[in-house]
Amino acid sequence: MARLDELFKHLKENKGSDLHLVVGEPPKMRLHGTISNIPGYEVFTLQSIRDWLGEILRKEQLDTYRKDRDLDFAYSLEGVARFRANYFFQNNGPAAVFRIIPEKIVSLLDLNLPPILSTFADYERGLVLVTGPTGSGKSTTLAAIINEINQRYQKHIITIEDPVEFVHAPRTSVISHREIGAHCASFETALRAAVREDPDVILVGEMRDLETISLALTAAEMGFLVFGTLHTNSASKTIDRIVDVFPSEQQSAVRTMLAGSLMAVVSQLLVKAADGKGRVAVNEILLSSSGLGNAIREGNINMIKSIIQSGGGKGMQMMDDAMEKLLQANKIDPDDAYLKATEKQRFQKYLKQQPVAPR
Repeated sequence: MARLDELFKHLKENKGSDLHLVVGEPPKMRLHGTISNIPGYEVFTLQSIRDWLGEILRKEQLDTYRKDRDLDFAYSLEGVARFRANYFFQNNGPAAVFRIIPEKIVSLLDLNLPPILSTFADYERGLVLVTGPTGSGKSTTLAAIINEINQRYQKHIITIEDPVEFVHAPRTSVISHREIGAHCASFETALRAAVREDPDVILVGEMRDLETISLALTAAEMGFLVFGTLHTNSASKTIDRIVDVFPSEQQSAVRTMLAGSLMAVVSQLLVKAADGKGRVAVNEILLSSSGLGNAIREGNINMIKSIIQSGGGKGMQMMDDAMEKLLQANKIDPDDAYLKATEKQRFQKYLKQQPVAPR
């Protein structure tokens, strides 16, 4: 058994989210957003961290790590969980971060996400984006939506990820998991091939460059249902990000494509729970409408806020509004909510300790 397996078990048993290994420090775990030492372990030396990290690598993975100085892969520990691993080098030598991927896919209901997200499984075509910073639970939310499709419809679902995170057991759907590097060369080549593989649903793990975004838009316009992620923190910034990645002479055409294919944008943050035990997902939700299509075509992104606010009856909501409702229900920590809010003045009254006014 690899020595890392004991750390993985500790991470799972103590409900941590990430494991950090670096030369000159003992193993560290992120729990509810805070990183601390794991007791009972010595500080890693250059040799010891090389030995520990090497125990779970195949020869070709080790060769890639040494050559590229970075390595992404998934590691499974039976009966515990899967882990998304990133090996890298920093000033003191090798280092690694592991993120736990639960073996059981949590339902939208159990995640306490807004009920409107379950309707995304009913979409036949178009583009659905789940956005937010790293570590905000985007993959968990997408996995729950894909799980809904898998349980309710007979479809072919293709996931393209780097690496594959959640593994879906086929229920009523056929599922093809494709991992960058292992099963295909890149997101670009996998997306080009996907449209010829009789898909109904395509999940793109990360829309990180112009080519991937362009191909995802094209697939959605062709009539496939495409799910993707971006590292943006609001619906309006998501639309700006997609348009701005293209050269200026193409942006008008991209706005037209996006106006016709965008079905929903869900931006997500994790905020500390009021009782300090875990974190709570908070979502901004933008849904397709005729007003949205016009705003995108005309480049009038300032209209997005009013579209969301007027669409509350349909399930739309602004991030700060959703956060304030959770605060009023005593479900999230007011200090963390204040730090993550856009309109901070609105949240000052909820702070545990009011700021002292200058004299």
